Amino acid sequence: MSTYPFTFDPSRPFVQQAGEWIADVFYDILPEAGLELRDEQIYMAFQLEKAYAEKKTIFAEAGVGTGKTLVYLLYAIAYARYTRKPAIIACADESLIEQLVKPEGDISKLAQYLDLQVDARLGKSPDQYICLNKLDAVRAEPLEDNLYREIYSDLPEFVHYSDTLQRFYPYGNRKDYPELNDEQWNKIGWDVFQDCLVCSQRHRCGQTLSRDYYRKATDLIICSHDFYMEHVWTYEGRKREGQLPLLPEHSSVVFDEGHLLETAAQNALTYKLKQALFESIVTRLLDGEVRETLALAVEEVIVQSDRLFHMLGQYSRPVPGSDRRDIEWSDELLKQIADVKRHIDLIEEELVFESGLFTLDDYQLKIVEEHLEMIQLALGLCRQQDQLISWVEGEGDDLTLVIMPKKVKEVLGEMVFDKQMPVIFSSATLSVDGSFAYIADSLGIEKYLSFSVASPYDYEQQMKAELFQAPLIANGTPTTATVGTPAYQLAQTEQVLSLIGQSGGRSLLLFSSMQELTAFRQTAESLLADADPLPYRMLYEGTAEISHLISAFQQEETSVLCAVTLWEGLDIPGPSLSRVIVWSLPFPPNDPVFASRRAESEDAFHDVDMPYMLLRLRQGIGRLIRSREDAGHVSIFGHELAREEVREAVTHLLP
Repeated sequence: MSTYPFTFDPSRPFVQQAGEWIADVFYDILPEAGLELRDEQIYMAFQLEKAYAEKKTIFAEAGVGTGKTLVYLLYAIAYARYTRKPAIIACADESLIEQLVKPEGDISKLAQYLDLQVDARLGKSPDQYICLNKLDAVRAEPLEDNLYREIYSDLPEFVHYSDTLQRFYPYGNRKDYPELNDEQWNKIGWDVFQDCLVCSQRHRCGQTLSRDYYRKATDLIICSHDFYMEHVWTYEGRKREGQLPLLPEHSSVVFDEGHLLETAAQNALTYKLKQALFESIVTRLLDGEVRETLALAVEEVIVQSDRLFHMLGQYSRPVPGSDRRDIEWSDELLKQIADVKRHIDLIEEELVFESGLFTLDDYQLKIVEEHLEMIQLALGLCRQQDQLISWVEGEGDDLTLVIMPKKVKEVLGEMVFDKQMPVIFSSATLSVDGSFAYIADSLGIEKYLSFSVASPYDYEQQMKAELFQAPLIANGTPTTATVGTPAYQLAQTEQVLSLIGQSGGRSLLLFSSMQELTAFRQTAESLLADADPLPYRMLYEGTAEISHLISAFQQEETSVLCAVTLWEGLDIPGPSLSRVIVWSLPFPPNDPVFASRRAESEDAFHDVDMPYMLLRLRQGIGRLIRSREDAGHVSIFGHELAREEVREAVTHLLP
C-alpha cells in the first residue's frame, strides 16, 4: 500500500501535513476509539516532526506508559509512503520483534483504529533459521533421536525435491519450533561458521526465501539491532560479491531500546576465525586446473595457519567463570600472525595471474577474495593492541580466534548517522544524569536532537520496593553464609521461593547471566524434589523459544518466568506480572568488551560498572508497572548493597 493516510497537498511540506494528521490521531481518532489522550504523545509527536523534517538523529527518551511506540510508528509509516522506501524498526532482540508484531501489539492496534493496511514484514537474523546443511548432518547421526528426522520430513516439499517454487512459503523459523530448547536448536540453527554464499541449498533455504519476501515491504521492515548492524558492516562487501545488501534502501531507522546499539555494533563487526573454516575457504582455489605456484601457496598458508592455532592454544589461558580464553600476546605469536598474513598476500598475488587465465570460477573467486580480505583486515588489527579486543574460544583442536575492534563510531558515522535520513533512538533510558553526551559520544554522533518525557504512572502508589543485601533466613535475620557458597545460594533460593509464594506466582525473575539462572533452577528443583507440587508453573529461558515462553507467562496468570535477556522491552500489563525479583545487581559481565573498558578507565567502577548496572536495573524495574491499573513489588538482591554509595544509587531509582 502506497497511499497516504490523509489528503496530501503537494504545495505544502509533506512532514508538516503528516504532523497535522498525527496530531488529529492523538487528539481525536484514538480517544474516540476509547484510548486515553496522553499529553506525552502530543509532545513527542512535535519533537519527531522536527527530526523528520530536518532528516536528523534524535534521542527520544520516554518513560514507561508514554506511548512512544505509536508515535514513531505513525511517522515511520507516513514517511515511508512519501519516499516510496520502507522504514526500518530495529529492536534490541528477537523477542522484542515478536512483541511488536503480535496480534495485540501496537502495529495491529494502529491498523485497527485507523483503518490502515500496514505492510510490516520481519527481517529476522540468520541464527533464527534452520541451516539445511546442519540439519542434514545431525539427522544422519545414529545416536540422535528421531526429533531431527521428523523436523526434516515436515519441511515443505520443495526442500526435498527440485520442484519449481511457485510462491513464498515461510519455513524454518525458530518460532516454528517452540518446543526445542536452546541446545537442541543450536544443533540445526544457522551459525557464523556457515558459508551461505557457496551453499548448494541456499536457493531453497528458509532464510534466503524470507529475505526475498521482506525486501518487498512498502511500510515497515522489523529486524534486530544485530541484523541491522550486520547489514551495515556487510553492505560494501556484498555489493562487491554481486550480492544484494541484507536490507533494501530505506527511508528512516528507529532504534527501539537504542541504548543497546553500541553492543550490537561491536558484535556485528566481530570476526571469528577457525582453522577448519579457513582451510575450507582456501582449498576452494584448488578446484580445477590451477598453476603449481598457487597450489603450493595454498598448502603453505594452511601449514602456517595450523601453526598459528597451535600457538594460540599455548599462549591463551582460561578465564574463570567464562568459556573464553585470554590471549597472552608475545613477539613469537605476533610474528606467526605476520607470517600467515604474508602467505595470504602471496595467494592474492597468485590470484591476479590466475584470474587472467580464467581457470577459476569467477563467482567462487570473488567469494574467496572477499573472505581473504576480511581475514587480512582482522589479523592486521592484532598489530594495534590499543584498538583491539580479542580472545580465544574452545579447547584443543577446536579453537576459534575472535577479533573485535574497540571503536565502531567511524563506520557508524559514515554508514548511518552521516546520511541524510531521520534516525530515531527510542528508550526509557538514554541519558545519564540528564545528558545524552555519553551515548552520543560512544556512537560518534556529533549533531543530534533530544528530549525526555517522564512516565505518567504514580510509582509511589503502584510500586513497593525492597532491597536485600543478603537473603533473610529464620526470624528475618540475614544469612551469615559467604557470598558464592552453596549455603548462600540455598538461602537466597529459599527466600526467592518464599517471595514468589507471597505473590501466588505471578513473578518475573531477572538474572545477570545464564550461569545464575541455571544454578537457581538446580537449587530450586532440589529443594522442591520431595515437596508438594507448586501451585504455579516455573518457566525458564533456554528451555523453549523465548516468545513462546513469554506467551505462556502472560496466559497462565500464576506462572513464573526466569530470564536473562528480558531486562528490556517485556510488556505484560495486568496481574500476570505482579512481582519483579532481581537475583543480583546487573553489573557488567566478565567479558572482553567490559574488561577492555575497565582497563582504559581511570575509575572503572564509577565510569563503567555503575552506569551500566544502574541503566540495566532501571530497565528491569520498568517491567513491573505497564498500566495505570498495575501494582506490585520489586525485590532486589545484591551483596554490593553493603557499599553505601551503591545502596544510595539504587535507592534513588526506586519510588
